[in-house]
Amino acid sequence: MKPLKIGGLTVETPLVLAPMAGVTNRAFRLMVKRSGGCGLVNTEMFSSYAIKFKDPKTGYMVDWTEEERPIAAQVFGGDPETVAIGAEALQNAGADIVDINFGCPVPKVAKSNSGAVLLKDLKLCGEIIAAARKVVTKCPLTVKTRLGWREGEPTVLEFAKIARDNGADAVTVHGRYASQGYSGTADRDMIARVREVISVPLIANGDVTSPESAEDMFRRTGCDGVMIGRGALGNPWIFKETEAYLARGERLDPITPMERLEGAKEHARLLRERMGESRAAKEMRGHLIWYIKGMPGAPKLRNMIMTTGSVDEILEVLDGAVSRLKGEPES
Repeated sequence: MKPLKIGGLTVETPLVLAPMAGVTNRAFRLMVKRSGGCGLVNTEMFSSYAIKFKDPKTGYMVDWTEEERPIAAQVFGGDPETVAIGAEALQNAGADIVDINFGCPVPKVAKSNSGAVLLKDLKLCGEIIAAARKVVTKCPLTVKTRLGWREGEPTVLEFAKIARDNGADAVTVHGRYASQGYSGTADRDMIARVREVISVPLIANGDVTSPESAEDMFRRTGCDGVMIGRGALGNPWIFKETEAYLARGERLDPITPMERLEGAKEHARLLRERMGESRAAKEMRGHLIWYIKGMPGAPKLRNMIMTTGSVDEILEVLDGAVSRLKGEPES
């Protein structure tokens, strides 16, 4: 694998953690970084409107640490002036990359004429990128998109050219249409066609759930980097496994149920440090479903987890699961 060069930034390992709302907060980013193999992490999406109108919740999200660098901060919005305000603020907050979202299909984002709905108006996409480029001068500016708004109507090739011409330093493509959500299969052949029309780095995203699928993505698309999203849920070790496989042909031993439980405990502690007991417990319950998926006794363990109301209670449940795996009597 070659380093991923985006503008003036070099990402030594071309494996990227995707931005995921409600997931890629500081605790999860640290889990990924500490597990190894990930070259670049992304924040959750920032609303340019929230930044513009100084929503205090936005300041709370600017919480990345030196340990996580390099870090990309993603912003969404539906008009050039507002996106530029958001992009400049994230640059000034110390992001290593500012990324503009043109791919999110969720209704909450679409209502603000943001995310993937912008693919209906490519002229406006270009104006947004150009406005952000004028103010983002201290770090690279990138964009993330989908194949198009409606299945079977690809606009990504034209979008990629527009992004290139308006100063984007890299383009990330999720190989689905917005209308698909996360159903169906990511179209790697269409991502490969994007490679043919731009010279800036291409990052490919969609259905990367194993080292082998990452290898296939690199091979079939000719991309410069691979982004992993849902494949990292409950499995922050996927980057380490993928890096070992692609860089050295090494197949690491699968993560054991015991290691998954210990990792989940560490994740819960990191969330508590940032969010406090109650909020961290609520968020961690969702993550635990991914951590224990396919594990012996998972249904019973899931039911126990859903009754917890604090991180201490979660840790107690997980300690019990660890004891059962070891064959030890539970305290």
